[in-house]
Amino acid sequence: MDARDIIKRPVITERSSDLMGERKYTFEVDVRANKTQVKDAVQEIFGVKVEKVNIMNYKGKYKRMGRHAGYTNKRRKAIITLTTESKEIEFFEA
Repeated sequence: MDARDIIKRPVITERSSDLMGERKYTFEVDVRANKTQVKDAVQEIFGVKVEKVNIMNYKGKYKRMGRHAGYTNKRRKAIITLTTESKEIEFFEA
């Protein structure tokens, strides 16, 4: 898998914005990617040093639209911790 295929998008929420102050960044990643692949992809794309990767799996939710029912897509979320000497990741240019 290519690095751009592994990292889908950053997760921007109030909680993830608070974690950015602690040098922790949250991304939605491919469900087949492991911690080592996520670490290498972040280092390649953003040019930073990654200290730790935590990954969470989310099941799809059961949803109904009238008489049709099904599940939403399952997701995988990764929280990346950067080293102290690494530069910051800029999502928003000031």
